[in-house]
Amino acid sequence: MASSGSSLSITSTRSFRNAKAIHSPGGSLNRRTLSGRYLSHYRDDSDLGGEVSSEFVSYTVHIPPTPDNQPMAAASAAPAVPMDPNVAVKAEQQFVSSTIFTGGFNSVTRGHVMEKMIEGEATHPQMACSRGSVCSLNGCDAPAMRDERGEDVLPCDCAYKICRDCYIDALSSGGKCPGCKEPYKILDLDGPAAEILSLPPPPAATDQKMDRRVSLLRSNKSGYLMGKQTSEFDHNRWLYETKGTYGYGNALWPKDDAYIGGGHGAPPAFNEKARRPLSRKVTASAAILSPYRLLAAIRLVVLALFLEWRIRHPNKDAMWLWGMSVVCEIWFAFSWVLDQLPKLCPVNRVTDLAVLKEKFETASPQNPHGRSDLPPVDVFVSTADPEKEPPLVTANTILSILGAEYPVEKLNCYLSDDGGSLLTFEALAEAASFARIWVPFCRKHNIEPRNPESYFLLKGDPTKNKLQIDFVKDRRRVKREYDEFKVRINGLPEAIRRRSEAYNAHEELRAKRAQVEGAGDPNAPLNVTKATWMADGTHWPGTWTNTGKEHGRGDHAGIIQVMLAPPSSEPLMGIVDEDNMIDTTDIDTRLPMLVYVSREKRPGYDHNKKAGAMNALVRTSAIMSNGAFILNLDCDHYIFNSYAVREAMCFMMDRGGDRICYVQFPQRFEGIDPNDRYANHNTVFFDVNMRALDGVQGPVYVGTGCVFRRIALYGFDPPRFKSHGICGGSKKHKNAKSKRDADISTSVAAGLDDDDPELQLLPKRFGSSTSFAASIAVAEFQGRPLADQGVKFGRPSGALIAPREPLDAATVAEAINVISCWYEEKTEWGQRVGWIYGSVTEDVVTGFRMHNRGWRSIYCVTKRDAFRGSAPINLTDRLHQVLRWATGSVEIFFSRNNALFASSRLKFLQRVAYLNCLRSNGLG
Repeated sequence: MASSGSSLSITSTRSFRNAKAIHSPGGSLNRRTLSGRYLSHYRDDSDLGGEVSSEFVSYTVHIPPTPDNQPMAAASAAPAVPMDPNVAVKAEQQFVSSTIFTGGFNSVTRGHVMEKMIEGEATHPQMACSRGSVCSLNGCDAPAMRDERGEDVLPCDCAYKICRDCYIDALSSGGKCPGCKEPYKILDLDGPAAEILSLPPPPAATDQKMDRRVSLLRSNKSGYLMGKQTSEFDHNRWLYETKGTYGYGNALWPKDDAYIGGGHGAPPAFNEKARRPLSRKVTASAAILSPYRLLAAIRLVVLALFLEWRIRHPNKDAMWLWGMSVVCEIWFAFSWVLDQLPKLCPVNRVTDLAVLKEKFETASPQNPHGRSDLPPVDVFVSTADPEKEPPLVTANTILSILGAEYPVEKLNCYLSDDGGSLLTFEALAEAASFARIWVPFCRKHNIEPRNPESYFLLKGDPTKNKLQIDFVKDRRRVKREYDEFKVRINGLPEAIRRRSEAYNAHEELRAKRAQVEGAGDPNAPLNVTKATWMADGTHWPGTWTNTGKEHGRGDHAGIIQVMLAPPSSEPLMGIVDEDNMIDTTDIDTRLPMLVYVSREKRPGYDHNKKAGAMNALVRTSAIMSNGAFILNLDCDHYIFNSYAVREAMCFMMDRGGDRICYVQFPQRFEGIDPNDRYANHNTVFFDVNMRALDGVQGPVYVGTGCVFRRIALYGFDPPRFKSHGICGGSKKHKNAKSKRDADISTSVAAGLDDDDPELQLLPKRFGSSTSFAASIAVAEFQGRPLADQGVKFGRPSGALIAPREPLDAATVAEAINVISCWYEEKTEWGQRVGWIYGSVTEDVVTGFRMHNRGWRSIYCVTKRDAFRGSAPINLTDRLHQVLRWATGSVEIFFSRNNALFASSRLKFLQRVAYLNCLRSNGLG
């Protein structure tokens, strides 16, 4: 078995057809990743040697140019000049966003450059809406500097347009204009452009391994240094930097009247934001809870008296019948007690989104420009079979995610296609193209929900509460575009079939011609593979319609395609243009990063179904974006409330939020008949049981609609936990083990000696990828609450406002490495780390493992449903679902994950709740 830590010299036999190597922009032919694997860039040449009827190849899939990823046509026509390093980085990111990467076990990672079908602005006028004025520097496509009125800022008299990053580079490299080569002459520093022109120099690049995924700002005032929080506080330094004297209310501080009369204004309100909580716990009304508890106690007494009477008065004429009835009655009584105990202390929770915005997105001394200080979030969407899970439903889910109300640069979406289907791939490309119209429309008119299918099916007046006069016109145009989008999605299966048949027929003609020219037997059968072809005339590296060698559902290479590149850190507003489909002036047209992922599958390996696919996404996202939190959604569950992610952050970022492993939202369904004959709503479970568990140690994980803390998925213990006795006593503990694990990951990020004995634990737990190990400490730091009053081990304010580094080909190649079929061998993935293997109900086991380590979870019921999905609509599907739950419950009961064998960190009532869950689903 080849290790990822050694360089692989075996040439891949799974390369694309007729591939020939090319040099990537700004890079060499072969590059080595941090795990020792080699990356080769390839571009396929179809070399058909003839013409194919346009009837079969007229359909093309557009991999769209996003507002942050524009074509560099001007760069190809410009004379050859030395390229600026920053421009080379941007060119590298464009290369990544237009390349599909494949690879896996015992093979070289290959990058196939997709043909970008970019039409002119006359054909796609909505592109002009998002482009605006771009930098004139050769090879740079970033937006040019503009003032608050949207007008171009021209720092030089020659009217040379330049972006913010290139302007900083020009100032630091001599202060000369790239256009006229003359020193910059800034004439007006008092106008609106003063803030833009007087930019600070970029921060020094320190600790590159630690800051590879997300740049972290370090402040001397905060006492935070190298990932560790110091306890010393330099009072003299604080007085000097803040120009303070003494605290408010002391002897030398002026009285309120004198303070105001002296012209200083009202006295400041210190720690006002720190004292305002992001969430509150509201106990159930005593008028409802007390009678319920009293009734339960009365029933318990009556039940005990009844069982005592039954045992004392046996039926001697039918002892066997009496014995069976008594056993059944005792079992039913025990089941009722298990069901009632966790329901005795339900709670409700309320969030405050205004306080969240004030604390994390308001200008402050640490954040002078008011950039978002919220942690990044990765959204996982999983699908496996496009026949059972229609691509249109999946595309609508993706569109609802891309339109979520969360900082665009902090939101990343990953689609896991466990079937490796070309249909899902092209449907995702179409969704990314349509998102350029749909997402700005949603932001402009505050559309809810942001699933276009559900939105256009809403009953009632669509103009209600819409203030802008062009809403009706915009809605009509977007509706027409969506109808065309649906036609393209629904026509993809036929288009792929006809395209593949055309190319396969041409391949047969070529083979027949070669057979005749080679003086072979003309009657001999032709051995031509029935492949599935992409729109650019190359073989699809995933699963083929006619299963072939290394192209089947359980045998294909790993695939990663960045559909939408990471956006810039600055808002990119639309411009006024009469040809635009909608007016996006003052509307941010950026889109979150969107990535297609299909993990490698090979015969002889246990791929562990959905749990294995989710773990592959965890590792891929850690390499590419490393969000501190992960939102898990099924392909048929979409975001119904665009503020749902912010609701979860109110709990994670609040005081004590570092002990929360996940925030579970209730499941709500659409398309259910009015009588709910199959009980799909599960009202008792989601509205009663889960609220009650929130008052104990937290709700169970139900498989979708859940926001995880990344380090909790990594198997780390919480920073603080309590040991609970059987009788209800508890003892607080500070988690020294969790601190040791964090120190190990920080040591890897700092680049210590690989011979350190503590670092030998990381490959056994997480695998051989050093990039993944280095990302752990960054994810842990980003997930901390702010260091406010009463918060221990918090992060300083403004630490997450710096832009992250762009993606490069080596990073994507490392992501291909961690989704290989062999990567999890001899590691703790699926045993302690990530989603847990060994049960068809992996969701219940995964949540149980976190609670067993001392974490707690939160149940968030929003006023507007956070997520909605589809439920079984016939009895057969419903019975299959119930059978799956029952099978998983029996597997858990007879395994080490039985709550009877849980640790002392699991509360007694939480233990009873898990036993009741197993009983109700599989044993009762």
